[in-house]
Amino acid sequence: MEDPEAKGKKKRGRPGKQPPTSNKKPRKSPTDKTLGVTRGRGKANGVAQHNGDGGDPVTLFEVVKLGKSAMQSVVDEWIESYKQDRDLALLDLINFFIQCSGCKGTVRIEMFRNMQNAEIIRKMTEEFDEDSGDYPLTMPGPMWKKFRYNFCEFISVLIRQCQYSIIYDEYMMDTVISLLTGLSDSQVRAFRHTSTLAAMKLMTALVNVALNLSIHQDNTQRQYEAERNKIAGKRANEKLELLLQKRKELQENQDEIENMMNSIFKGIFVHRYRDAIAEIRAICIEEIGVWMKMYSDAFLNDSYLKYVGWTLHDRQGEVRLKCLKALQNLYTNRELFPKLELFTNRFKDRIVSMTLDKEYDVAVEAIRLVTLILQGSEDALSNEDCENVYHLVYSAHRPVAVAAGEFLHRKLFSRHDPQAEEALAKRRGRSSPNGNLIRMLVLFFLESELHEHAAYLVDSLWESSQELLKDWECMTELLLEEPVQGEEVLSDRQESALIELTVCTIRQAAEAHPPVGRGTGKRVLTAKERKTQIDDKNKLTEHFIMALPMLLSKYQADSEKVANLLQIPQYFDLDVYSAGRMEKHLDALLKQIRLVVEKHIETDVLEACSKTYSILCSEEYTIMNRVDIARSQLIDEMTDRFAHSVEELLQEAEEADDDDIYNVLSTLKRLTAFHNAHDLTRWDLFGNCYRLLKAGIEQGSMPEQIAVQALQCSHYSILWQLFAVFTPSLQPLVFNPDSTLQNELLNFVLDHVFIDQDDESQSMEGDEEDEANKIEALHKRRNLLAAFCKLIIYDIVDMPAAADIFKHYMKYYNDYGDIIKETLSKTRQTDKILCAKTLILSLQQLFNELLQDQGPNLDRTSSHVSGIKELARRFALTFGLDQIKTREAVATLHKDGIEFAFKYQNPRGPEFPPINLAFLEVLSEFSSKLIRQDKKTVHSYLEKFMSESMSERREDVWLPLISYRNSLLTGGDEDHMSVTSGSSSKTGSVRSKKGRPPLHKKRIEEESSVEGSWMMRNDTLQTPGALQTPQLTSTVLRENRPAEHMPDPDSEPGSENDFVHNPQMQMSWLGQQKMEEVNRKDRTGMNYIKSRSNQGVRRGLMEDDAEPIFEDVMMSSRGQLEDMNEEFEDTMVIDLPPSRNRRERAELRPDFFDSAAMIEDESGFSMPMF
Repeated sequence: MEDPEAKGKKKRGRPGKQPPTSNKKPRKSPTDKTLGVTRGRGKANGVAQHNGDGGDPVTLFEVVKLGKSAMQSVVDEWIESYKQDRDLALLDLINFFIQCSGCKGTVRIEMFRNMQNAEIIRKMTEEFDEDSGDYPLTMPGPMWKKFRYNFCEFISVLIRQCQYSIIYDEYMMDTVISLLTGLSDSQVRAFRHTSTLAAMKLMTALVNVALNLSIHQDNTQRQYEAERNKIAGKRANEKLELLLQKRKELQENQDEIENMMNSIFKGIFVHRYRDAIAEIRAICIEEIGVWMKMYSDAFLNDSYLKYVGWTLHDRQGEVRLKCLKALQNLYTNRELFPKLELFTNRFKDRIVSMTLDKEYDVAVEAIRLVTLILQGSEDALSNEDCENVYHLVYSAHRPVAVAAGEFLHRKLFSRHDPQAEEALAKRRGRSSPNGNLIRMLVLFFLESELHEHAAYLVDSLWESSQELLKDWECMTELLLEEPVQGEEVLSDRQESALIELTVCTIRQAAEAHPPVGRGTGKRVLTAKERKTQIDDKNKLTEHFIMALPMLLSKYQADSEKVANLLQIPQYFDLDVYSAGRMEKHLDALLKQIRLVVEKHIETDVLEACSKTYSILCSEEYTIMNRVDIARSQLIDEMTDRFAHSVEELLQEAEEADDDDIYNVLSTLKRLTAFHNAHDLTRWDLFGNCYRLLKAGIEQGSMPEQIAVQALQCSHYSILWQLFAVFTPSLQPLVFNPDSTLQNELLNFVLDHVFIDQDDESQSMEGDEEDEANKIEALHKRRNLLAAFCKLIIYDIVDMPAAADIFKHYMKYYNDYGDIIKETLSKTRQTDKILCAKTLILSLQQLFNELLQDQGPNLDRTSSHVSGIKELARRFALTFGLDQIKTREAVATLHKDGIEFAFKYQNPRGPEFPPINLAFLEVLSEFSSKLIRQDKKTVHSYLEKFMSESMSERREDVWLPLISYRNSLLTGGDEDHMSVTSGSSSKTGSVRSKKGRPPLHKKRIEEESSVEGSWMMRNDTLQTPGALQTPQLTSTVLRENRPAEHMPDPDSEPGSENDFVHNPQMQMSWLGQQKMEEVNRKDRTGMNYIKSRSNQGVRRGLMEDDAEPIFEDVMMSSRGQLEDMNEEFEDTMVIDLPPSRNRRERAELRPDFFDSAAMIEDESGFSMPMF
């Protein structure tokens, strides 16, 4: 960044006016200046006061918060006050930012006159409200949501109203940027969050100013060229001089704006875009996307796109979401594609992989972005990339599937030959343009090999391809008509697939809601949707009333096709039969259904016929009598045939042949299928069924299939009679098993599901080579486990029974991992605390089993112990990243684990570790899921079980206790300064990656004086850029020592006080422990201003052992950060693109995506940045 004083510029007011040259204060550097003030006119101590009688708001914060005044009038009033006394007006603006951060303190006249930025910020930090971690930007409710909007609008309007004069006075913008830079470097989250939002909105407003200046420059240059090209007699020299003066002034203004944007970008953005707080990172990425779209000539290049590309790897979904939306805004504009080509090549693989993101919202936006890339360049995506998106049309999450359906539509169904399409446009049916597209859809469906998910495929394409999916005429012609010459014939598989897809499109149109498994239930349709549904239902009814009998006639011998076709009548508007006088088509349908019943004995076909009769016999329709007669005739014939065949079978007895058995079985199957949906009591089927069962019991020769069908038919008969008798008082019967039955169920599952491969092989009786049998056996075991897990999920079986299931998660991961994981997820939704107790119980069970096998002297390096620890690590990962939501559950888990570890004392004496002490090593896997203040609480609870001698022991047998204590004492401060600091040298810009000091070194540090350890601090670290970070406002550079010896900043959001005072976050045990700790310990004073002595190394906003923000590039290794920080400072200077009169300023940009730029991590392996 350029030094503004080196340019020797003096900014003037609005372009075209002569700049003021007298009474101008020399410009101060924004970082080393002291905020000066003249006098506090009209205000007590230079601070706006509230009206004591509850009158109108006085301060800027109150005005903006209430939002009753137009923002432009608010800004205009402030500008007027600035013109009268700019120091006093700036004091109001400074207090505005302080109060918007939730700070109760106020900057007064004495502080404003005598203190540096760093001292003011330190003072405000100390005056933060300790009783709450909330601040305006995070407070819930519509008022605070409106406040955020008003806050951003105020900054935007402020710059817009000041863009012609005040922002060039070398004072107002310097003061504001300096303050925001200091606040953004604070340890207090509220300061950092609020100032970053303000700075990014300020930058956006400045980008808009720069864009306007560029336009004015080009216009001025054109006017100048036009005037200069006139002949000498008509040329106005005075106008030329004015245009030259105006052009020079615009150029100087643009240079000044560049300086301001450089100050914000390098002083704030490059630090905060990788802040530890996801909201702050999201703000930065969202705004840089706005800059690139608004002023693409300046910002849409590799130098800025790389930040978005890197942040695609962020570990928080909301940040990744902002990246994708920012990129969508760019890819929507086709004209920007050439500038995005290199970025697309470098980050395409990452974007495609994000279509499988664990956050559904992120996955949806990733698919939409991939679709935009496809629209812009057909060659940008490989076939493999497309296939990765194709299969998502079968996703159970509907928004993901719909987005993938849009991609599929764009790729396969929306690119035709224009000439061929025009020639076919007037054709209908199979010769229409949709004919080939439907064939293509069928081929896609068959190639996906997920035939049972046709409904999902149709639902995915419904919003993007409705015209195609509702072309039932074309589908029917493809099935019924013979292919024309040269047209490929549909194969049998293709016909089956087309029928299945057709039925799914009919269901989707008639019901107007997603299939089962997608969505959370039926939503209320809008009036427009309801009208579309009615129109579609009428259209499909009118078409298939005539087409369905023909389709059934053609495919009546194919059970699969017939079963699907018989689903169609349930979606008819049956009034059309009588209203349209189409009874002859009804008779044709009934005739075909009768033929199907007589021809097939497959259960699914017979049940489809039975259901169709049931729908057509609805009493609300006039066709009911006609259908009832046809049904009664069919039942009469089948009943007579059944009675006759039963008599023959019973007479033949043991001499009955296969024909006799088949006659009884086939007729009985048909009657049973009909009895399921129809009350056939008057035909007295129970009598003959009872005769068959009685004969089977007495003679023992009744075929099993007949016995099963007879039992089922008798069952239906009894149910229909019960329904007729007890309908008014019939209630659902729910059986709640007692503990004994629950244990028997659990033991049965454990014995028959979790079996070793050797046992399975033996049970196969020599069929080891038969893979089909193995798969079938595994399928049965999975169904058995899933059924038991459903009992747990629906609270039929007590949740602690799941502990015996969860403990097999790792061992049987390949076979049952998905079922166990889903069970864990569902039980956590039911009761987080009980689920956590169940998880720790499963680990305790494994630990007890290990103690029984190995005895009390466990080998902690054995594979068995490692297996338990790995299982604990997997369990810990299931708690996710939102530690607030799982706070109580994780704390309860630790409580139970500690109690288990100290439950049994060692019989050899107190000098020996408790028998279960080694379990603490397993429990330490969950320590990372505790938030900072809860770690202290859990540590205090642990100390209650420890004797004084235990804390002094260092033998190997006590290592689990030492390890667990360390896991609670480290990572206690989550909200520290982020990665970069230091100007151009690397000494101050690299995040310390050194491990914790050894225990003996920690003890030595603890014994030393706390005050003495801060005597030799180096407080000269500064942020790079023309606007350097104010001294000593940066986040703390902490000693790496146990947490109880660290000063605890009480004003930190999410602090101990926040927890105690927030009723939503209180919990029985955890809250009690915290209250005890508060009463036991004195509060240490806030100490935000600390730095490492003589090292110039600053710790980041995340601890060394914390999970990295980014998965690959960001926060990886010391070498990477060093190179990246150097790159930021050496290359990133905002240089607006040259207009026609400043081409000489254009320069080639380096390729920041150069894959040859390899960085070596600490292990010595080469690692590409992208």
